[in-house]
Amino acid sequence: MLERLEDIPMGIVGVKAVGKVTAEDYESVLEPLVDGARREGRRLRFLYEAGPEFDRFTPGAMWEDAKLGLRALRTFACCAIVSDRNWLRQSTRIAGFFLPCPVRVFPNRDRDEAIAWLGSLPLDVGVVYRLLQDKGVMVVEVTRPLSARDFDAVGLAADPWIKAHGKLEGVVVHTRAFPGWEDFASLVRHVQFAGDYVRKVRRVALVTNASLVRLTPQVAGRLVEAELKTFGFEELDAAVTWAGGSPSS
Repeated sequence: MLERLEDIPMGIVGVKAVGKVTAEDYESVLEPLVDGARREGRRLRFLYEAGPEFDRFTPGAMWEDAKLGLRALRTFACCAIVSDRNWLRQSTRIAGFFLPCPVRVFPNRDRDEAIAWLGSLPLDVGVVYRLLQDKGVMVVEVTRPLSARDFDAVGLAADPWIKAHGKLEGVVVHTRAFPGWEDFASLVRHVQFAGDYVRKVRRVALVTNASLVRLTPQVAGRLVEAELKTFGFEELDAAVTWAGGSPSS
């Protein structure tokens, strides 16, 4: 069954899996929680705990989990999974590539750390990102001034892929007009982030109508190893195709 967690700080919601989790548990506990947040326009800092008391999911529960995830992707601001079950930890890491919010997995002993991490992240992030695993391309949608936390979230999503494959084939940055940074610390974090990943990305596509940003390849071409190219804001599909191409294309 699923139990609502009551021993967590205000502003964080969570459930605990105990014994066998069924489709009915999702329908009676988790779906009302998510649907209520959607109706009220709230985004959730979400904790899912599957500790020693957890046994298994039924096939119906797994199907409900998938349906709920597709229906409520943008309801979640950030998600933490607390469990020592290796199969659950690995499947969460894979699923996290497709979610437009930060997702982290913690062992049971680090439950308090998971709660602290959820509380540290903003409800409104400046970027929405997704990893296209078939192409090895990270697509980053920039919607408001960037914060240091945004770079941490993108790095968290990219690092498992880079560890497994050596490099990302490409990063596609999609923004109608570059909004700048939230503060000076965010600009500094951007510079640090670029330095950390300069050798870990083959191609970078800038998909924007901002004229200043479109000059970036000429300015930065000799400073970074990645191949750089700009596209118009409506050319996202072409940019993704180029970013995921072979090194010689």
